[in-house]
Amino acid sequence: MRLEAQQALLVSNNPYAAPEPMAAGGRRSRLDLGVLGLLGIRVNNAAQAADIALRGTKAAGLNVLTSHQIVVGSDAERIPVAVDGEALTMPSPVTCSIRPGALRVLVPRHRPGAPATDPPMHWRDVLTLAFNRPRPGPGAEGQAGGARPGHEAP
Repeated sequence: MRLEAQQALLVSNNPYAAPEPMAAGGRRSRLDLGVLGLLGIRVNNAAQAADIALRGTKAAGLNVLTSHQIVVGSDAERIPVAVDGEALTMPSPVTCSIRPGALRVLVPRHRPGAPATDPPMHWRDVLTLAFNRPRPGPGAEGQAGGARPGHEAP
């Protein structure tokens, strides 16, 4: 697909959260999908910019795509870019591609924004529940379960 006359582009390692990439606070659920994410913006006035903020991917001025290679062309000989936050100028066209698995990133398990994990399984509690049945209450004699083996009913 070809996007014409975009005012701003964001090319990322893996796409930002869908369906509303701008609402996710700049987070990606994964970095190992092996695709580039592309956000392209083209607005003509403040109302169209507000539409992107309100409607996200449903707004006409925002394009959200994925690809294995993105070529950014321009009539200018050099274009301003930011690479990991560093302001640069690069000769046009700029080609972005991805090499899956080229970089391994280790992050702390308990970091801000990390998805919640299930609580740890406490096997001792499971075994206690499975094998140490509580004694039945008054009037429960003769019902299934009765007293535990080796213990007399009251």
